[in-house]
Amino acid sequence: MSERVTPGRTGGLITLVAAGTLWADLTTDSAVPTASAAFTSFPANARVGYVLLSDRVVPTVKTSSSQWSVPEIEVRRAAAELNAVEMDRQDLVRIGPFRGAPKQEHTEGTPLRWRQRIAWELQELGGPERAAREGARPYHLAGIDWRRILVQQTRDRTARTWWLPRAVVRLLDAAEHSETQWLRAARTCQASAVVTEPPSHHRQAQALDSRQTTSPDCPTGPLRPYNGELQGHLYSALSRKPGTSRKVAGWTCAVCCTAPATVLDHCHEHGYVRAPVCHSCNTQERPDHLYSNDIRVANHYTRLFNTHTADWLRHWHRCPGCRARTTLPLPHLAAWTAFIACRSLRPTHRAPHGSRGRKPCGVLRVSWTGSHSAPGSCLLTVAVDFCPSGEHRVLARVPYREAAERFSTWLAETAPAVAAAAGPDRLDGLPARFRPVIADTSGEGLALF
Repeated sequence: MSERVTPGRTGGLITLVAAGTLWADLTTDSAVPTASAAFTSFPANARVGYVLLSDRVVPTVKTSSSQWSVPEIEVRRAAAELNAVEMDRQDLVRIGPFRGAPKQEHTEGTPLRWRQRIAWELQELGGPERAAREGARPYHLAGIDWRRILVQQTRDRTARTWWLPRAVVRLLDAAEHSETQWLRAARTCQASAVVTEPPSHHRQAQALDSRQTTSPDCPTGPLRPYNGELQGHLYSALSRKPGTSRKVAGWTCAVCCTAPATVLDHCHEHGYVRAPVCHSCNTQERPDHLYSNDIRVANHYTRLFNTHTADWLRHWHRCPGCRARTTLPLPHLAAWTAFIACRSLRPTHRAPHGSRGRKPCGVLRVSWTGSHSAPGSCLLTVAVDFCPSGEHRVLARVPYREAAERFSTWLAETAPAVAAAAGPDRLDGLPARFRPVIADTSGEGLALF
C-alpha cells in the first residue's frame, strides 16, 4: 500500500499547516481528543525550535524559503503512539485548584507547565465557555484538546474542582518532562560549544530516528528505574539538598514505572522518603480530606486496595516505620478499614435502569479520634453519607489496634512478599528518638503522601 502524499512536503519536511492537518487526520480515531492546529495555535511557537506533540518534542526547521517546517516522520510517530493510548474517562485525577499555586506568565515560548496554564484559563478567564464567548484565543496542550475531556465537580455548591483522565495527565506530565530535558540539553550544548559547525546530514537523521528527541545534536540519556537509592533518607533533610529536583527527574515513577518522576513521595508519620513518583500516582493515593481527621473513601481506592494492591503496598512499606509496624499511615489505614474491612456492612440498593443487580449506596466516609501515637485511645468511625435509610448512617467503630491487626492478617493473604519483609524485627535504620516531619510547602498541594 503506497503512502499518501502529504501536501507541502519537501525532503521529508512539511509545513506547519500541513503538519497540523496530518496530525488531526491520523488521530481521528484516537481515544484522546486532539487539536487540528497543533503547530500554529497558541502555545505552539515554531521559532523556539520545537513543538510539543503528545509526549514528544518535534524539532522545527527553517527552510531556505524562510518557512518553518517539521519532519513528517516525527508527526506520524507521535500520532501512532497517541493512538495506542487507552483512556478511561471514569479514572480521573484532580488537577486543581490548589491553594498557593504559583502564577505563570502565559506567553508564547514559555515552558508547558500545563497545570498552571489550565488554572490560568479557568480562573482568570472564568472557564472555557466564558473565554469562548468573550473571544479569548483558545489553546491546546501538546496537541491535546483538553477542554473536551475536562470534568468540573462542585462540592457544597461553592468549591469547584477540575479533573482529567489519568491517561491524559500522564501524557501531559511526560510532555512537560520531555520539554525540560530538551531545554536542558540545548543549554548544555550552547555552553559547551567552542566552535560552531553545521550538523551533518547523518547526525540529523540519527536525531530524527531516536525515540526521545531532546536536541538535534545533544540527546540526553533515557530515564533510569528507581532501585531504592533513597531508602532510609529523611524527607526533611533530602528535600533541602541542592539538585534534588534534578535527580528526581532522572528516574521513572517507582509505582507505575512508565511516567517520569516529578516529586518525592514520603511518609508523614515517620518522615522517611518512600520513592520518586509521578504527579499522577502521587495524586492517586492522596486522601480526600473533609477535615484533618475525616476523609471520603471514593472509588479511586479500588486501584489502591484491589486492582494494583501489591504495587501500592510495596510502595507504602518503603517507609521503615510503616514496614516495622506492619501498618499504614493513619489516613490510609482508615480508608482501608472502610473500603475492605467494613465492606460487608455497607448497605446496598437496587441498581437503576431495571437491572436485577444491587450496588452500594451512599458515599463512604471515615473519621478518627486521637492519633497513631496513642493507639489505645484512637478510634475509627466508618459511616455512609446520603444513604436512603438515613442521611448519615454509622456502620462501625473500630479501635486502631484492631484495625492494624486486621490489616496485618489481610496483608499476609494479599501480598505475602510484602508481609514477609515487614514486622517488629525489621528495624533497619529507625531513629531512637522521634524526628519531626517537615511539612511540604511547595504550594501545589500534590505531595501530601
